[in-house]
Amino acid sequence: MKTLKDTLIAFLKEEEGLTTVEYAVAGSLIAAAVVTAFTDLGTEVGNVINCITEDIGGTPTTACV
Repeated sequence: MKTLKDTLIAFLKEEEGLTTVEYAVAGSLIAAAVVTAFTDLGTEVGNVINCITEDIGGTPTTACV
């Protein structure tokens, strides 16, 4: 029968669970990067659409580049 100390040492030496945590952290970082990129992209697309709309209306109110 294993003692509590032996069980705890075996648990701490086990590295299989650590890789799962690493994948979860990496996945979270990638998801955060994708969300940030699409948020910035959406803002820029909105600015371009506003510039096109102002140009069509003939009265541009902001500087469109």
